[in-house]
Amino acid sequence: MAKNVPERAQVVIIGGGIVGASIAYHLTELGWTDVVLLERHTLTSGTTWHAAGLVGQLRATHNMTRLAAYSADLYHRLEHDMDHPTGFKKVGSLSVADNHERLEELVRGAGMARCFDVDIEVIEADELVERWPLINPDGILGGVWIPSDGQASPVDTTMALAAVAKKNGAKIVEGISVESIRTSDGRAIGVDTDNGPIDAEYVVTAAGMWSHQLGRDVGVNIPLHACEHFYLVTEPVPDLPSGLPVLRDTDNCIYVKEDAGRLLVGAFEPIAKPFGAKGLPHDRPFMQLDEDWDHLAPVYERACERIPILNEIGIRLFFNGPEAFTPDDRYLLGPTPELDNHFVAAGFNSVGIQSAGGAGKVLAEWIVDGRPPMDLWDVDIRRAQPFQTNRRYLHDRSVESLGLLYAMHWPFRQVETARGVRRSPFHDRLINLGACHGENGGWERPNWFAPEGVEPKYEYTYGRQNWFEHSAAEHRACRENAALFDQTSLAKILVQGPDAAAVLNKISSANVDVQPGTSVYTTWLNDRGGIEADLTVNRLDEERFLVVTAYTTQLKDSDWIIRNVPDGSRVAVTDVTSAWATLGIFGPKARDFVSPITDADLSNEAFPFGTLQEIDFGYARAIAVRRTYMGELGWEIYLPTEFAVGAFDQLWESGQPNGLELAGMHAMNSLRMEKAYRHWGDDICDEDTPLEAGLSWGVAWDKPGGFIGRDALLSQRETGITRRLVQFRIDDPKPLLYHNEPVYKDGTIVGRITSGMYGHTVGAALGMGYVSHEVDVPRDQVIEGSFEVEINGKRFPATASFRPFYDPESKQVHL
Repeated sequence: MAKNVPERAQVVIIGGGIVGASIAYHLTELGWTDVVLLERHTLTSGTTWHAAGLVGQLRATHNMTRLAAYSADLYHRLEHDMDHPTGFKKVGSLSVADNHERLEELVRGAGMARCFDVDIEVIEADELVERWPLINPDGILGGVWIPSDGQASPVDTTMALAAVAKKNGAKIVEGISVESIRTSDGRAIGVDTDNGPIDAEYVVTAAGMWSHQLGRDVGVNIPLHACEHFYLVTEPVPDLPSGLPVLRDTDNCIYVKEDAGRLLVGAFEPIAKPFGAKGLPHDRPFMQLDEDWDHLAPVYERACERIPILNEIGIRLFFNGPEAFTPDDRYLLGPTPELDNHFVAAGFNSVGIQSAGGAGKVLAEWIVDGRPPMDLWDVDIRRAQPFQTNRRYLHDRSVESLGLLYAMHWPFRQVETARGVRRSPFHDRLINLGACHGENGGWERPNWFAPEGVEPKYEYTYGRQNWFEHSAAEHRACRENAALFDQTSLAKILVQGPDAAAVLNKISSANVDVQPGTSVYTTWLNDRGGIEADLTVNRLDEERFLVVTAYTTQLKDSDWIIRNVPDGSRVAVTDVTSAWATLGIFGPKARDFVSPITDADLSNEAFPFGTLQEIDFGYARAIAVRRTYMGELGWEIYLPTEFAVGAFDQLWESGQPNGLELAGMHAMNSLRMEKAYRHWGDDICDEDTPLEAGLSWGVAWDKPGGFIGRDALLSQRETGITRRLVQFRIDDPKPLLYHNEPVYKDGTIVGRITSGMYGHTVGAALGMGYVSHEVDVPRDQVIEGSFEVEINGKRFPATASFRPFYDPESKQVHL
């Protein structure tokens, strides 16, 4: 029978799970009522129906925690204020540790939670037993208690969101299959369904594990893969305590919740079973997969040891259903760079119920306002790399992704699956010289180098890991002599054309309309003055600019340029990352190591800081840029990839006998921390302005034509700011900083560490973090008082400074 499908809508949402319903709800709450939600079968019939319904609030970052907390509040209001049942109840949650490293992870997480205003308590084993009397406490060292966590009915919550959305004017049509997204001139213009086309201004793909293929069919990268996810539901448990908290025993890979007088025991096993590699079924609503006792048995046996009553009661249901997981275990949200007016909300990695409320809210605001309401880089789909649409890569990574949710979240932990995707031309040379590579965004990057006789392999701990002293030696080599870095993973974007200078100058807060041969550090701002990017713009000639940025923001920054090019501008934007390999050589003697393989004059007078030249480099022609992220004299050398290995060999053969050392990314991080160089995504993001981040020195306030965000910055400069980025040095040389440690001033939390690393020259852990203050507090008074940083539950005195702890006058940079 034909369905009543409209011919057009302002927004079409593909997918009738809890996420799609939340987006529809929030769009109508914002006044957009011409919304159509399409579901192939019936609402919740994809994966929502079999979700466990856990609603935890603590996430890895402040904004993700804010969104999870919003979800809990929304589900409570739907039931109690709007008379739509969701089954939400605050039962609290317990996480337990049976080893000291896991306990440190939980205690550090509790410190982070306090920064995020989450009510949390570190408790002893005896209190754990009081709150969860069915548990076997043998071996438990302690845990954390979050009283505001809860659980909800996924089906009821979805129906509640859908009911309010329909009441507000949205149209929800079940039994309609979207066959494809319709496109024209790089823009989504609607969908084709089995009941005909629907025109739309915006299309939102929220189709769970089916989202990948919908995107792939129109050239959009939505990297996710389904895995089998298992849980068991027991027979009724006699005298099961009412309101039992959710239990997470991550060392045993399980979570447990009370379910209508029974126990639901879910698993996040270390090695998962991918599903649907050869295609996903479209005709199986409420899909259940085959049981696999052999696969689940090791986890369930450990569950029985932790909860002995499981040995005494039967199992009513062995459930196995598919869920979607992303390569980095963070969901995918926002506009797609490949297709305008197309948004995605998918890949929720088993946290869809707790995330749906907040994700639906911010995505609806993103669509309506044309910008995200807060920093959402953690889940922004523009972090996804084009290669990640590769099905074999997604399949192989998914084997690990599911288990990583409950694995130890070690500092510097490296994934083990789907490795070797993107390699610099120097990769094999560096392997032979002891490189231990890490991976991110597919890139294999040397993180540290093992001396002869040492295996280049990580041994994880929250303390000083096995590479600590080796990286310290690399750090010192850069400070005292010179060190060579493989920086090929830097993203390179060529912007060229008669209008390139004008376009980039409008985007950049600094003046980049400079003489050819000039390299300019700049921030790119949004209209609120927030930092969308920080990078270098290198002018090659009158019409060509090489924008160099981080590999993590490769797509985002290209997309930012394209979205801000005025109609009719004569500008071409080309990603040339793969065309250029990059070597960085830095240190007070860097000039001595480069000079033997070039005839270029490297003196300060001929080649000052902030300039670039095309030079002979070995047998190659290279672009040499005199910049630094390490705080030392040096150059970034950009080499055409086919010349890169030969040039490396000549540099190494010339320099290694004279003391040139190799250095990795860990050393780069410690070097930049000593100089207080900011890292986008940690120390600065789209909610931080140059005034707050201490980067106003790079703003050309009065350049002709202005720049995006100028008005917001001028307003903020007039009204004043209430937070400033500060550097911290832990006075005790033993502890280590990573990120999100609470910062106290005179006994009160005033901020958190945004990034941290040990400074080997300074001889202490260093961190940066924003300190909150009243608007009229003078700058110098912000760092007056007694500062402490909480590390693993203990407060350590810290010295605060606005100036770098190493070479504050930057004399080394200008040697």
